[in-house]
Amino acid sequence: VQLQASGGGLVQAGGSLRLSCAASGRTFSSYAVGWFRQAPGKERDFVAVINWSNDFTYYVDSVKGRFTISRDNAKNTVYLQMNSLKPEDTAVYYCAAYQSGSYYYTSSFGSWGQGTLVTVSS
Repeated sequence: VQLQASGGGLVQAGGSLRLSCAASGRTFSSYAVGWFRQAPGKERDFVAVINWSNDFTYYVDSVKGRFTISRDNAKNTVYLQMNSLKPEDTAVYYCAAYQSGSYYYTSSFGSWGQGTLVTVSS
């Protein structure tokens, strides 16, 4: 499976954005998919994950209540709805397919696509 993130942009603090992760490949619906983000000069950090059947989600504490991950397997797409954005949410956001291990580790994911830049101004 190949993944491509899109939907980033410049938004003011308190605003919203919806990111999309489009997948190619017939096996997309069998993968859990996660979102990560990487701020300038920092490591790539876990944000959220959703299982293949759309009935399990998990978030890092810093985005709980503000971000919502969802998927539409018919469209081969995973979404990240981001509300109440803060300047500290500024980062390049990546999606990837879960393989095994802890959700918090990038090594647990594969099929990384190119990221999409989210910039939140104060």
